[in-house]
Amino acid sequence: MSATPDVSVVVAVYNTMPYLTECLNSLVGQSIGHDRLQVVAVDDGSTDDSGKELDRFAQLYPDVFTVVHQPNSGGPAAPSNRALELATGRFVYFIGSDDHLGEEALERMVACADANESDVVVGKMVGTNGRYVHQKLYTGNRDVTLDDSELPFTLANTKLFRRELVEKYGLRFPEDMPVGSDQPFTIEACVRARKISVLSDYTCYYAVKRGDASNITYRANHLARLRCVQRIMEHTAALIPAGPRRDAVFKRHFDWELTKLLQKDFPALDADTRRQVCEGVGALVDAYFTDSLRDGTGVKRRVRFGLARSGAVEELTRAIAEETAHGAPPFLLEGDRAFAAYPGFRDPAVGLDDRYYEVRETVAGRLSAGTRLESADWEQHGTELSAVVNLRVGITGDTSSAVVALAQGAMPQSADKAGARKLPGDAARPKRVGTLTTGAAEDGGTLLTARIPLAPTRSKRGVRLYVDVAGSTYEIPVRTEGRPMPLARRWGSDEPHRVAANGNTKGRLVITTAPLREPKSGVGARLRRMLSRSKRK
Repeated sequence: MSATPDVSVVVAVYNTMPYLTECLNSLVGQSIGHDRLQVVAVDDGSTDDSGKELDRFAQLYPDVFTVVHQPNSGGPAAPSNRALELATGRFVYFIGSDDHLGEEALERMVACADANESDVVVGKMVGTNGRYVHQKLYTGNRDVTLDDSELPFTLANTKLFRRELVEKYGLRFPEDMPVGSDQPFTIEACVRARKISVLSDYTCYYAVKRGDASNITYRANHLARLRCVQRIMEHTAALIPAGPRRDAVFKRHFDWELTKLLQKDFPALDADTRRQVCEGVGALVDAYFTDSLRDGTGVKRRVRFGLARSGAVEELTRAIAEETAHGAPPFLLEGDRAFAAYPGFRDPAVGLDDRYYEVRETVAGRLSAGTRLESADWEQHGTELSAVVNLRVGITGDTSSAVVALAQGAMPQSADKAGARKLPGDAARPKRVGTLTTGAAEDGGTLLTARIPLAPTRSKRGVRLYVDVAGSTYEIPVRTEGRPMPLARRWGSDEPHRVAANGNTKGRLVITTAPLREPKSGVGARLRRMLSRSKRK
């Protein structure tokens, strides 16, 4: 190792065997070379063999490793700060002791920082063993800021920092935060940095999810995580004035950290914990949830934040429990506006503005989940045959624009897995065919009864619902969910046809019509004639 290495790698270690071995091997195997590398590893009171493994590597590579042993501090902040005191490199890089690096990671990041005069370099990071890592930042090698990219969704300290920047501003990790202590450090470094570069053409960092999920982030309880996000947001607010730049960072905290506190495990918490979480989230909503953030947040999250802000603990609990058990509530349509009828909607005791419940985002998945076949049958008048389809739809209110139709062909590949799609603004919309009547469904939503005339022709068409929600048109295949189909039906005397209703391989209702008379030409007819002649011989 040279007197001033190019990069000092900080490793805070606590009980991470056997993952630690792969981590350390990935460091000594870096293409940057040992003479340009310092590894400062701090054992934070490990009770497994992590400390011994650090000492083994220090004996093997004494010119690379500096190892410190200290009593357990309760989190990664204290050992990271201790390592910073011992770092001597031009740059400092942080790695989790259960993660590992690509072979060329450090060499590439240092070269990027030198070439671009960057104070922070974000190397491409991926998850392994089921670990989720946000990927939208890695769209190319480029320079970014906190407010013009997805950087706020990548706030871990697993980046290359110019040590001159770290020391100039005295950047350290708050040691009283058991989780999230890297965010205040990373956010301030990004605010202070002259330039932040993203390196996307090489996988630098492999983030590992341990098989026992023993990482401290997974073990922290609701109140501990709430206190930490409060600290992070307060620290950020002191660095960035109110406005679009701060909103760009806080969108991450509302969409991610605060949302995680109001998930399906919330109703199972004891009443006092639920109240404290509600109060804490509500205070952050009141302080930082601007109109811009509110209007850019999906209705599910927005309602939960609004109920927390109003102190409506029981309504919030019910909203989460009911959606977990039964899915999203029906949408109330009023002209070109749509509202999600969660608990507290237009309840004077709750006092939440309608804008919290208004649907502004794509709702394809929810509409698909709320639409299913109740029954189907045939109805004949003279020579005219119609399919009578009864659907349960997850909407209430103004359904005057709804259309149930037979659509040719399969759903396009662009349709998402939820089984519905938002039609482009210029897409052709089917005209109303036959008659449509409405009524209230027993389990909420609306019962639509459609009578669709069938033409005597050969066709295989899916039954689709077309409905307008919040100014957009959605196409929704009708799910059969094991409902009994009507028996096949014959109709017509001059040109007799057969019609049948079936669920396809995806469980969606398809109506097939075909002529009964044998065709005079074609492969099938020729085969039948050949078989007939062979039998006569």
